[in-house]
Amino acid sequence: MTQYITDLDVSLNEDEERHLIHQGYTKIPVDLNKGAGGNDIFLWYRTGTCGAITRIQFSFTDGMKQGLISEGYHKIDKDLNKGAGGSDVFLWFFKGSTESDVPIVQLAVSINAEEDANMAQPQWERTTCDLNRTAGGAWIYLWMKREHQTYICDIQATNNPSSDAGLFRQGYIRIDEDTNRGAGGSDVFIWYRQSTAENKAIRDLKVSTDQASERSYENQQYNQVRINLNEGTKGTPVYLWYKKTDCSKDPIKLLTVILNMEAVSAYRRAGINVIEKDLNTNNKG
Repeated sequence: MTQYITDLDVSLNEDEERHLIHQGYTKIPVDLNKGAGGNDIFLWYRTGTCGAITRIQFSFTDGMKQGLISEGYHKIDKDLNKGAGGSDVFLWFFKGSTESDVPIVQLAVSINAEEDANMAQPQWERTTCDLNRTAGGAWIYLWMKREHQTYICDIQATNNPSSDAGLFRQGYIRIDEDTNRGAGGSDVFIWYRQSTAENKAIRDLKVSTDQASERSYENQQYNQVRINLNEGTKGTPVYLWYKKTDCSKDPIKLLTVILNMEAVSAYRRAGINVIEKDLNTNNKG
């Protein structure tokens, strides 16, 4: 029978490592503080044939926690930047039963641009929060493999946490990096929902950074995600646009945000489409 990821935990020291070993957990042997100093921090998991984890999220602000708490996500109350400074990053997980909830069967951690790009394989999904966020050190990302291939079927964006609970309830996954990072303004997040049905997939995605491109995408019958990804800054309005009806394009399987510029060329070498438009256009972020 298929083995699912059913439990997660984090160790901050050797005593906690020994305890988790006795509890039947398996360690992912990558220090989540790699290159940043601080504690040696490791992620651990257990597997089983039922009770699969279907969603993993991160928080690094109080606002990000609100919807997760409301919808019953389980928080591992250990800062993944412990001892290293940087953002207070916490991992949350959920065992869902919506159409969009597909069990997670495997986990991996990437620590540089090449590893990151090479993980983008069928059924694998990237969490977008750098686990060394604002602490320096390596760019560290958690990857999840799902039991079945999923496709991006819906996209939203938010500029405040008031609608987070409702989106989580509908099966959406938040891309856990603020598109206004370092720019001031609102905390803006992109969200997506998945389906195992290829015929529901989004097949093309664009980003507009001026009025001319907005008019062009509207004339081509793209759907606009209404939230400005530069909301509250002095930068250029930035919008996402998507289309499901272009059958000449492959269904989109992976949606993420890249901060490490070295990863852009690595992703391109790996054959992954990168929209090379700055979501912080004309602001200081």
